[in-house]
Amino acid sequence: MDPTEDKRFLQTILSSIADGVFTVDPRMRITSFNRAAERITGVSARRAVGQLCSDIFHADLCERSCALRHTLETGQEQIDLPAKILTRPGHAIPISLSTTVLRDSDGAFLGAVETFRDLSAIEQLRREISNQYTFEDIVGRSKAFRKVFAILPDVAESDATVLIEGPSGSGKELLARAVHNLSTRRKGPYGVVNCGTLPSELFESELFGYKEGAFTDAKRDKPGRLARADGGTIFFDEVSDLPSPTQVKLLRILQEREYEPLGAVGTVRANVRIVAATNRKLIDLVSEGKFRDDLYFRLAVVRLTLPSLKERRVDIPFLVEHFVRRFAAKRGKSITGVTPAVIDALMRYEFPGNVRELENLIEYGFVLCHERLIDLVHLPEEFQAGCPKPPQPVPASAGSRLRWAEADAIRTALGRGRGHVERTARDLGISRVTLWRKMRRYSISPDEYRAPQSSSRRY
Repeated sequence: MDPTEDKRFLQTILSSIADGVFTVDPRMRITSFNRAAERITGVSARRAVGQLCSDIFHADLCERSCALRHTLETGQEQIDLPAKILTRPGHAIPISLSTTVLRDSDGAFLGAVETFRDLSAIEQLRREISNQYTFEDIVGRSKAFRKVFAILPDVAESDATVLIEGPSGSGKELLARAVHNLSTRRKGPYGVVNCGTLPSELFESELFGYKEGAFTDAKRDKPGRLARADGGTIFFDEVSDLPSPTQVKLLRILQEREYEPLGAVGTVRANVRIVAATNRKLIDLVSEGKFRDDLYFRLAVVRLTLPSLKERRVDIPFLVEHFVRRFAAKRGKSITGVTPAVIDALMRYEFPGNVRELENLIEYGFVLCHERLIDLVHLPEEFQAGCPKPPQPVPASAGSRLRWAEADAIRTALGRGRGHVERTARDLGISRVTLWRKMRRYSISPDEYRAPQSSSRRY
C-alpha cells in the first residue's frame, strides 16, 4: 500500500470510530481532527487543523496540568483521565481522555495523539441513580434515611421548630441546612450557635446583642445572632449543653418570639426559625432533671433522628462514592474509587466517628494515593488495625464491590434481627420477597443467624 492509500485508510478508520481523536505536532498545533471530535466539540476539522490545541480544545484539566503537553515533554502516556470540555455552543461535557506519543513507521517522533470519550449519557445515568439516594447533599439509602427524605420537604415548608437527634458526626448540621434550604426562608440568613462552646455569661450578649452603654466595654450598638439571622434560620448545635439559666432564656424566645437586647428599653420581635440538634437523647436528660421539660417540648415540635453509621452500613458504598467525587473535583486528582478490600474493611469497621470519620478516611486516602484506586495501604494504620478480619476472601474484581457490600449489609442486618427475615426486610427497607431473592443470590441462610432454641420443655 503506497503512502497515499495508507493515509486514506487511516482517515477512514478514524472517521468511523465513536471516540474523538486528534493529533498535534511538537509545537501543539493540531494536525488532524476526526468526525467524532467534530461532533463532540462542535468544532469543524477545517477550523481546528493548524490551530493551537489550547485554542480549540477547552478542558478544565488543561487549566491545572495539560495531559497532552505532559506526554509531549515526558513521553509518558495518560489513560482515562476525567475532565470536562466546553463545546463551541457553550455546553460543558464530561469526558475521559487519553494521550500518547505519535511516531511514524520508522520510530521518528511526530507529536502526540489524544483520544476522548463523551460520558454525557453515563453521567446522566449516574445522576438518575444518585437522585434515588441523595437529597440536598445528604447521602442515604437505608430505611431510616428514606423516612427522613420522605418528610423533609413538608417539615421544611412548615416553619415549625425542629429538633435533630443523632450521634456526633452523623450529619445533623447538614440536615439542618437542608431544612433551611428547602424552606420559604431559604433566601434569608443562616446562623449557627454552638451551645457547647459558648460560655453562659456571654450567651445573652451574643444571642440578643446589646446597646451602647449597656456595660463598660459597650462602645456602640452590636446586633446579636438573632438579629443577624432575621428572616432566616438559626441553628442551635448541641443544645443539650446549655446550662439551666440559659435554657430559660431560650425558652422565652420560643414562647414569646421576642427578646430584649442588653441595655434596651423595649423588646424586639424574633423573626427566625429555630432548628436545634443534640448528640444525646433530650428526653433522658429531662427525666434526669438536667434539661427543662417545657423547653424540650417547645424544641421537639418536629423530631428527626439520625442513626449511627454502623446502623446503616448499606449507605457506606454510596457515601464512599460521594466523597471520592467531591475530593477528586476539589484536589484535581484522577482517583476514581476505592478497592474492594477497602469497601470490605469499611463495611466491617465500627465507625465511632460516624460519617465524619468516613469522610476523613477518604480525604486521608486522597493525600497518599497516587493511583486510580485508594487501597488499604493508603489509609491510616489505626484504621487498619481496628478492622475485624473478613471471614472470607475479598472479591478481586472492582465490579463486584457493590454486590459484596450488599451481601455484607444483609448479613449484618440478619445478625441484628437474629435471623428473622421479615424484621430484617423492614430494617433494610425492602420487601421480604426481594430479601429472599437476594439471600439466594448470595447463598445466605437466615438459620446461621438464629439463636439456638432451648430443648427443654415445660409439662
